[in-house]
Amino acid sequence: MTASASPKAIFFDMDGTILDWTTGMEESWLESCERHHIADWPHSPADVHAAIRKRRLWFWDGQERAKRGRMDLDGSSREIVRMAFEDLSLPHEDVAHDLADFYRALRATRIVPYDGAIETLAHFHQRGIPMALITNGEARNQRRSVTTHALEQYFHCVVIEGEFGVGKPDKRVFRHALSEIGCEPSDVWMVGDSLEADIAPAVALGMHAVWVDETGDGLPRRAPVKPHRIVRVISELVE
Repeated sequence: MTASASPKAIFFDMDGTILDWTTGMEESWLESCERHHIADWPHSPADVHAAIRKRRLWFWDGQERAKRGRMDLDGSSREIVRMAFEDLSLPHEDVAHDLADFYRALRATRIVPYDGAIETLAHFHQRGIPMALITNGEARNQRRSVTTHALEQYFHCVVIEGEFGVGKPDKRVFRHALSEIGCEPSDVWMVGDSLEADIAPAVALGMHAVWVDETGDGLPRRAPVKPHRIVRVISELVE
């Protein structure tokens, strides 16, 4: 199946769809570890980075932790680094917090749109197709990303979990955007990188679901849902 060739509206996810929030992540963590390393520590910055990465993967792998964490990214980063320091027996909670805060500030400056993403939004906007931006996460950080990259100019409505009160995959988020846009689900594309949060609820509501498979690995064997279309980057939508 392919998505409708003439959508009356398009809904976009933000992180992992419009904005590339993972490229350079490990480098930013390592730079933060190097900046806050104390000379007499028995562990190298690379060791500290490895411990943080282990704790970070554990933290975000838990559904409830992830839900709590995305609503307070600054606090989550502090918690992750603090646990990593405990794993390494580094009794420096103040340094752990400084390291985490430095990382968060650094990452905010390095998140950029994917190649062609802004041009894609401009293309549909110029065609007069109303669009909604639907993103999970806390209000402050997500709103900062929207403002930093001047995204709001392209969207009829912006739905941020921390502002709206619930996030994807809750169908209330999608129904709200549908109401704001004034379209039936069958007339709308939903474009996002998460099968669980973006694609599954869109399919359940009768929308045309476009999955962004950045890595090109294809659908997992046990994918929870089948999208109507798969793209590597959203610029493929105008090709």
